[in-house]
Amino acid sequence: MADIKAADVAKLRKVTGAGMMDCKKALQEADGDFDTAIQVIRKKGQAIANKRADREASEGNVQAKVEGNFGAMISLNCETDFVAKNDDFVKFATSILDLAIAKKPADLEALKKLDMGGKSVNDTIVEKSGTIGEKLELAYYEFITAEKVQAYNHFGNNLATLVGFSKADVEEQVAKDVAMQIAAMSPVAVDETDVPADVIAMERKIGREKAQQEGKPENIVDRIAEGMVKKFLKEATLLNQDFTKDSKKTVGQYIKEHDKDLRVTGFKRFSVKQN
Repeated sequence: MADIKAADVAKLRKVTGAGMMDCKKALQEADGDFDTAIQVIRKKGQAIANKRADREASEGNVQAKVEGNFGAMISLNCETDFVAKNDDFVKFATSILDLAIAKKPADLEALKKLDMGGKSVNDTIVEKSGTIGEKLELAYYEFITAEKVQAYNHFGNNLATLVGFSKADVEEQVAKDVAMQIAAMSPVAVDETDVPADVIAMERKIGREKAQQEGKPENIVDRIAEGMVKKFLKEATLLNQDFTKDSKKTVGQYIKEHDKDLRVTGFKRFSVKQN
């Protein structure tokens, strides 16, 4: 068996991110051959990923970041809160987000295929599964392009938002307030015109069924259903929601107070606890 030097172990650890003992064992198994040892580490990662494929990756790290007029958000999921809060795991999630910001992939699958230090993001995640000993999953990636994009990262990194505006000179506090509103109140659309027709139809159906179950007269069932739809649209659309910092006004009114021509062009919200 080849003599395994500490410098080789340290080098393998730097390349793969695996633990010192795992690196030493890999080099011993590879009889000192560095490239073979890397493959040993990778196979271990794949084995662990396969073994834990049926586990639920319900914890994780959600991060959003903006560069220029482009904002991106990712969620790197794991099995336990302990790993989710680990500094190395957080840094790994950040490195994936930085790559997304730099390369601007079109969707999640395109991000997984990007090169990350000589291998794909997906293969790197599989290797990390071996290093950490838990199932890891890149569960979410979305982006927004707008004249102004604001990001909000909630404390603990389990929730983040992105919001786009129609003008670049948005007051910083206004942009932050809207991003935090989205985090707190989880709207489904910017306003009623953005809500899919099938969602409204479902709310109307639910309203009718509820009214009928309560024994309401048939001639007012439709009116009650429309009232429920109206209530849903106020509570679930960003611009019609009560502003969390001042419930006497809507978010739309708050924005118009600062700039009557300013529009919200879109938003993204993700929490590891909701999926």
